[in-house]
Amino acid sequence: MNMLFLRWLSVLLAAFIAGKLITKLKMPSILGWLITGMILGPHAVGLMPQEVIDSQWYKLIITWMQCAFGLMLGTELIWKKIKNYGKALIVTTLTQSLGTFLFVSLVFGVVFYFTKVPVYLAFAFGGIALATAPAPALSIVQEFHTSGPVTNTLIPMAVLDDIVGIAVFFTVNSFIARTVSGGTVPLYMIPVMIFLPVIIGAVVGFVAGKILQNNLGKISTLTVLLIGITLTAAIGLILNKTVFTNIALNYMLMGVAFSAVFSNLLSEEKLNELVNWFHPILAVSLLAAIVDLGAPLDYHLILGAGLYTFIYIVSRICGKYGGARIGAKLTKMPVTVQKFLGFTLLPHSGVSLVFTGIISSVLATSEPELATIVTGTIAAAAVINEIIAVIAAKKGFELAGEIKVK
Repeated sequence: MNMLFLRWLSVLLAAFIAGKLITKLKMPSILGWLITGMILGPHAVGLMPQEVIDSQWYKLIITWMQCAFGLMLGTELIWKKIKNYGKALIVTTLTQSLGTFLFVSLVFGVVFYFTKVPVYLAFAFGGIALATAPAPALSIVQEFHTSGPVTNTLIPMAVLDDIVGIAVFFTVNSFIARTVSGGTVPLYMIPVMIFLPVIIGAVVGFVAGKILQNNLGKISTLTVLLIGITLTAAIGLILNKTVFTNIALNYMLMGVAFSAVFSNLLSEEKLNELVNWFHPILAVSLLAAIVDLGAPLDYHLILGAGLYTFIYIVSRICGKYGGARIGAKLTKMPVTVQKFLGFTLLPHSGVSLVFTGIISSVLATSEPELATIVTGTIAAAAVINEIIAVIAAKKGFELAGEIKVK
């Protein structure tokens, strides 16, 4: 274990250096982190082998960091700020998420009809496509200190998008499972998967918030936060291991709820101080999360990408950008949000690979050839899309005037 742990740390160090180097090309650090994970991961150099990714200690660390990463979102979910968006935020979230689901499903429905593939598989692609991985775009927010309407819309939308994504995907998963007569996630479990992580995080966050209202120093404040994150993640781990054996509660959603609750209990001054103190821990968590995102990606898939992969990437981009633009325009959100929010919603790979694994396991027993279509298409798309998406997200913030180009 010690040697594997050191190899993982060396990959993180290499990713950090790569991130610094790539900023010289006016690209975001995350692109360097992502590419380093892919190059040093199990499908290329192998400095970070599959043995690391499969190890229990690594999964525990990443779980904790996913929960910690939630603080980046949760500390921005101040009710006084987001209530100004209200209806506009909800409508735009629904148009870009459900719009992507419907558009990608429709495109693949037509394609599969003519290629003699069961049309119901189109909904699998739609269900995978609507989800957004918030880490890449939010790491750009963190690195370049972006501020403005697009940033202010993206942060709460990332949380709402996760909720919609979970609800739609597992509904589709249940539908497909019933169609192929395999296993299924009962429909009543969908609200449980959405609300239970929120409840867990909120309860721990309320207790932490009451403690943080006292005049604590830096060390005591960070101790309360670290204990709160650990307790939240531990409850999730125990429930996932003992109760929800076929599904997994969302750790990032727990972290978001945890931090959102305590953030609304603190004064703005105290919260800003807390965020500044926590920043180094958040930065390491982001780095590890992005490397973890890149490591499973196989660069060989770029060469083997076929027509389905191309159709998937293009139709998803159209759905995300078009849906965001339509929703923002209908609700009269700022012009920059209408034009550029869609670019920040393109990162996808971490969520897409998780959803792909779930769908593929449902199809594998009865329809293995369909499982192969889904796995091959999304895996190749994850590699190609993520590089495009990181560049597009940074450009979106730049065009919106929310990032300073040095």
